[in-house]
Amino acid sequence: MASARYACADATGLHKICEQTRAAGGTLQALWASDERDRDGGFRLWIALGDAEGLLLLELPLAAERPEYPDLSDLFPAAAHLQRATHDLLGVRAVRGDSRPWLRHAAWPEGTFPLRRDLPAETSYPAANDAYPFVRVTGEGVHEIAVGPVHAGTIEPGHFRFSAVGEKVLRLEVRLGYAHKGIEKRFESLSVLEGQRLAARVCGDSAVAFSWAYCMALEGMCGTLLPERTLRLRALLLERERLANHLGDLGALGNDAGFAMGLTQFSRLKEELLRMNARVFGSRYPMDAVIPGGVAADLTEAARRELLEAVTPLENEITILRNIYADHSGLQDRFTGTGRITPALAAQLGLRGLAGRASGQPGDLRCDHPCAPYDKLAVRRVTQTGGDVAARVAVRFAEAQESLRLCRVILESLPSGEVQVPLRKPDDFLPGSGWIEGWRGPVLVFLQASKDGRIRRCHPHDPSWQNWPVVEHAIIGNIVADFPLINKSFNLSYSGVDL
Repeated sequence: MASARYACADATGLHKICEQTRAAGGTLQALWASDERDRDGGFRLWIALGDAEGLLLLELPLAAERPEYPDLSDLFPAAAHLQRATHDLLGVRAVRGDSRPWLRHAAWPEGTFPLRRDLPAETSYPAANDAYPFVRVTGEGVHEIAVGPVHAGTIEPGHFRFSAVGEKVLRLEVRLGYAHKGIEKRFESLSVLEGQRLAARVCGDSAVAFSWAYCMALEGMCGTLLPERTLRLRALLLERERLANHLGDLGALGNDAGFAMGLTQFSRLKEELLRMNARVFGSRYPMDAVIPGGVAADLTEAARRELLEAVTPLENEITILRNIYADHSGLQDRFTGTGRITPALAAQLGLRGLAGRASGQPGDLRCDHPCAPYDKLAVRRVTQTGGDVAARVAVRFAEAQESLRLCRVILESLPSGEVQVPLRKPDDFLPGSGWIEGWRGPVLVFLQASKDGRIRRCHPHDPSWQNWPVVEHAIIGNIVADFPLINKSFNLSYSGVDL
């Protein structure tokens, strides 16, 4: 990825740039704020936009008293949750935006903002009542079904409030943020070299993507160039992370549609992949394989051959299972037409990643703004236009096979060279950003540091922020019993939007 462009704007200019970006087909990548009162007496609002040239970071200075900015949810619907979270954490408010709390859940008092610099991280508060104003749907025969936040099995907490007539869903409102972990506050107690370990744990199924995005931000700040072998090993790790998640989801989707054999077979394939990770990289989920300045360990020749020899058998098994899924009338009956998001609605709501590509939104950073080594790998873009569960399943199958092809190319042409280089300490740490196409969609990490190398602000952004509101639309007109299948077809992160 080319270096991000930076621009400073006032409130009027910010809204105008966002309007122009939206009109040109650009997207909102992230929105967050920082407390700069100890430097210049105010706050900062940051907006990350994606356009044809790459990543544009906009900085809006805000006053210390009444820090406000124009509501952007009219241009980018996904901004609504981001703006609410920014207010909960820093007290920076979108004028005329949705003022309901998003992350607070009465875990801290109203008017207290935990990401402000004058509030210690160790602060604790007494429990309080939380009367959240859900949107009510009224009318003859309308009833509510409340699901969560505690769910059966090993799943993070989230509340789903269905308004339905009989089994048909009229509206869904999702509420998240029940296990707020204080990750962004924790970053501020770490050095820039220590931050990668925390970034890798923002969202466990995207550990490589977040690690790489964090390291990309830091390495850009330091002006560090990495050897080709290092970059290819990072891409190998990222594609195996993508593959592991697609294998797991394809099995779970089969199971949610009543096809237990799909779960059994894909679970076996995923387990074999994870065991190979443990043998080759030292961990089933290699959270700390990507480190500042390179990768933690080199790949031996024996390990390279083992990984390469495993590609073809896995390709063959995925092809067999793909044909079984396609020919199974029961599965196709459940998948086809369920949870449809049309390309027009996907574009309006800003749907991204694999779910977006299943609804005609072609964005893939590996193709559009490829960082090394993807600029030399010629990634084949995968898209569908159906926008239903069947389309999202088809994208997963095709992307799994493309990841295997990329793994083969990387392993067959892996150059010699170093896998770690020292980071140069700059005279001053300018803001840095990393932007990586994770398995779920684009992952962004924004990083600021002080002159002594301590993290001043780190904002990791998961694409689930943009996609959760789309799930609320996907269920409309479907029956309540189809929600687990629709929800799994997106498989969004609870943890990644609860920082």
